[in-house]
Amino acid sequence: MVEFLSYGFVQRGLLAGSLVAVSCALLGVFLVLKRLSLIGDGMSHVCLTGVAVALLTSTGPVYMSIPVVMLSSLGIMKLTQKFKIYGDAAIGIVSAAGLSVGLLLTALAGGFNTDLLGYLFGSILTVTTGETWLCVGLLVTVAGGVLAFYRLLVATCFDEAFAHTRGIPTQLVNTILVLITSVAVVLSFKVVGIFLISALIIIPPVSALLVSRTFKQVLWLASGFGVGSVWAGVYASFVLNIPSGAAIILINLCFLFACYVGSKKVRRD
Repeated sequence: MVEFLSYGFVQRGLLAGSLVAVSCALLGVFLVLKRLSLIGDGMSHVCLTGVAVALLTSTGPVYMSIPVVMLSSLGIMKLTQKFKIYGDAAIGIVSAAGLSVGLLLTALAGGFNTDLLGYLFGSILTVTTGETWLCVGLLVTVAGGVLAFYRLLVATCFDEAFAHTRGIPTQLVNTILVLITSVAVVLSFKVVGIFLISALIIIPPVSALLVSRTFKQVLWLASGFGVGSVWAGVYASFVLNIPSGAAIILINLCFLFACYVGSKKVRRD
């Protein structure tokens, strides 16, 4: 363990992964309760377009993907508002469009290479110092937003129609939540990969919801599950020479199974 933590790239990876895990867990709690959790899956497919554009233009994939995914998230919101399309259908449309355009641009950029495969399946130990600072900014934004607008977020999650009648700008809250989630999705593809981002957003909150008694406890436990899975997953990847992204998600699934078993035991007692 001492040798494992002595490497600079491991320290950066664990720090960035922990920051992203907490951000995704906090956002995921609200997305799961609002039944928008699959928006992470849709945005992750759009990430492929941003990465492909970056490969074509020789720019940074993270910095190129952020505006692309943010615009796509706004597209999902517009589809649900203007055309009265259900949220899951809008996510599916944007997801399919993003994946198709991404695959087309990838072919134009010369096909799949080692760098692109790292983004598809995760490469947490290649996180740069600049990307780590982006993760710091993301967590500060997410945690600060949750603290500042806690009551608005809770009201919007549990009864959006009632919250709207009380004068809460529910549409603005939803838009800001989706935009911040899009940034979290982009920063997550270095941690677990484009194909597994949605799991990092969904599984820790669901695990926490199974065993928590209060809403604040859900937020704390979800964050703890996210960080714990990152540390355990990266260590398992380092020792066993397995993909870090897959290890992180499998450990999250172990947490989910343990919470499910624990919740059933509590109900029986």
